[in-house]
Amino acid sequence: MIDAVLAERTATTTVYRAFGLDMESSIPLPELPPAGAGRTADTADVTIVTADPVPLREELEASGSNFSLTREGSRFLFLIPDTAVYCIDEGRHIAVAPLPGADPEKVRVYLLGTCFGALLLLRGLLPLHGSAVVIGGKAYAFVGDSGAGKSTLAAALVGMGHCLLSDDVVAVTAGVDGKPFVMPAYPQQKLWRESLDGLGMHASPYRTIYRETEKFAVPVSKDFGSDPVPLAGVFELGRSGGERIGVVALPVLERLRVMLQHTYRQALIPRLGLVDWHFRAASGIASGIAVGQLYRPSEGFTARELAEIMIQFDKGGKTI
Repeated sequence: MIDAVLAERTATTTVYRAFGLDMESSIPLPELPPAGAGRTADTADVTIVTADPVPLREELEASGSNFSLTREGSRFLFLIPDTAVYCIDEGRHIAVAPLPGADPEKVRVYLLGTCFGALLLLRGLLPLHGSAVVIGGKAYAFVGDSGAGKSTLAAALVGMGHCLLSDDVVAVTAGVDGKPFVMPAYPQQKLWRESLDGLGMHASPYRTIYRETEKFAVPVSKDFGSDPVPLAGVFELGRSGGERIGVVALPVLERLRVMLQHTYRQALIPRLGLVDWHFRAASGIASGIAVGQLYRPSEGFTARELAEIMIQFDKGGKTI
C-alpha cells in the first residue's frame, strides 16, 4: 500500500491544511484551505491517493467485517457500502478506493468525515462532534445531539466577530505543557435553512450538502482561525423543557460523560483498540477545562441569546 501511495505522488497533487496537518492529496478537496508557502508534498504529514477497490475489498472480506484493524494496529480499513473502501496506513497514508458507480461527492463526504475522524483518533487527537469558536483568545466547543444547534450557535458567534475553528469535528490535542488545544479544521459550516433564516442569511449563494435539500455548506474564510487555540471549555447543548435559557456547570462524572458521549464517530473507538486511550484522553481534558450545559427552550430561535451568554461566561460575568 505504501509503495502505491509513493508511486501516485508523481501525479498532480495539492497540499492542504486541516486539523494541524499538511495533507498532500491527489483528490481535489475544495473545502480545505491550501497549506501555504513553505509547505510542500515532501514535508506533508498525510498523503491521500486513490486506489483499486478490488484488493482492499478482498482484504476486508478475508477479515469477515466491513472494518479491519491489522498490522498491530497500524492499518485500518473500512467499507462504506455503494461508496468506497478507505484505508489508513500508519496514521500517515490514506487510500480511497471508490466503488463502481459511486457518487464522487459522497466519496469525498466520507473522506472528510468518518475517514478523517479515524485518522485523528489513530494520531492521538480526540475528535469531538461539535463546533468550536474563539472567544477572548480561547476556544470553546459546543457539542450535542444532531439538530441541537451546535453549528447555529457557532455561526451566531461568527456573525458577532468571533473566529470559527471547526464545524462538525473538533480536534483536541495536548500542547507542550499538557494543556488541551483545538486544532483548526477548515473554513466551512453546515447550516440548515431555518438557521440561515434565523441568522438573517440567504441560502441562494450556497450549495446544498450531499443529498440534503435544506442543509447548506457555508464558507467562512474571512472569519476562520488558522492557528491552534487553547481549549477553555466544552458545552453540551440541550433543551430546558420550559422557557429558561442559560448555562450551568456539570459535576465531575457528567463532565466525563459529555466528553465520552460526544466523541466523533465513537463507534470506531473499540474497532481501533482505543477504549482505554479514549477514557484517559477524555478524562484528562475534562479535568482541565470548564464543562457545562447550555440549555434553551424547545421552541424559538435563541442562538444569539446563547452566544451572548457564552461571551459573558468568558468575561466571568453572570451566566444565568
